[in-house]
Amino acid sequence: MSESIAVDDLVAAVHCPRRYEYAAVYGLDGEERSSAEAAAARRHEYCRRAICAALRTGETDPDALLERARTRLADHWHARTDGVHYHSYAQRDHERRVHEATLRAYADRFAEAHASGLATLRERTDGELVGPDLPLSSTVTAPGSDEAITLESRVDLVFLDESSLVGVRFVPTLSSLGLLRYRGRWEGDVADRFEAHVDAADETFDPGPVGALYETAATLDGLRAVRDRLELGDHRCRYRHVALAAPGSLRVNWVRDAVEVTLESTDLTDVFLDHHTYGMTLEHRNRAVESRLAALADALASGQFDPHEQWETISSHSCPSCPYAVCCGDHLGEEVRFDG
Repeated sequence: MSESIAVDDLVAAVHCPRRYEYAAVYGLDGEERSSAEAAAARRHEYCRRAICAALRTGETDPDALLERARTRLADHWHARTDGVHYHSYAQRDHERRVHEATLRAYADRFAEAHASGLATLRERTDGELVGPDLPLSSTVTAPGSDEAITLESRVDLVFLDESSLVGVRFVPTLSSLGLLRYRGRWEGDVADRFEAHVDAADETFDPGPVGALYETAATLDGLRAVRDRLELGDHRCRYRHVALAAPGSLRVNWVRDAVEVTLESTDLTDVFLDHHTYGMTLEHRNRAVESRLAALADALASGQFDPHEQWETISSHSCPSCPYAVCCGDHLGEEVRFDG
């Protein structure tokens, strides 16, 4: 039986392998959020579930989808927020208006393409391709190893967009993507940045983009498995993020009592694929990222959680924001170390 690793946990290991150990091996909950972060997390979670519920109805008209999503939000609003502390009813009402504005922004920008692509896919298959948290899986094998490792990723919907099978994941924000948000190709500074990060002798440390590249590799491979199962072999796979609760996406006009939301999205496919591998396989792949992904998965499956090879770099970048710092022996040992 092969080892199984959740891609979200593997991405945490890019920041520090101890994070993977505490979360995936020991099952420790490291969630620590400010009130603003908690509000953003609620907005992301409630809205993505409402959107998915609306898409599952089969409606393709954006206005009809918006009403379905609003109904879903209203049905669950009180039950989901009963345990949340609000300073006032006004704050609670404002948060709900923000959620409704987020749904409206989704309907205006994305609903028609997503719903029509799902309708086309439903005509060709009986498969349910709307989440939330639609599971995908792929396997990797590290060089020199005979043991296959299963990587479990997830998307919120899969739809057809012309000649592409597209997986979409609703995320809170795109901020962790770093330069991937502003580049359209792998070759150049994205490749250089990746190679510098994975080079233990280099002080470059950029876990956000590197983790996103690993996530993209695993998700695209999972989408290819879905494509093959649905006998859509003439389609190429793509992977996109849509941010539902990004800082700066919300504008409130207190004079006019109006709430407006602008949603941001990015396609991670083009910045991931390298054209040399694409030319050989005609698939959206990246040999450098995939080989490093397999090596990391193999290390984690083998219980290699010691960060000391890059500890100085990791400690200065990851420890200050790490929710496990209070129980991490590596960090505590660093804090109490005496000179002499």
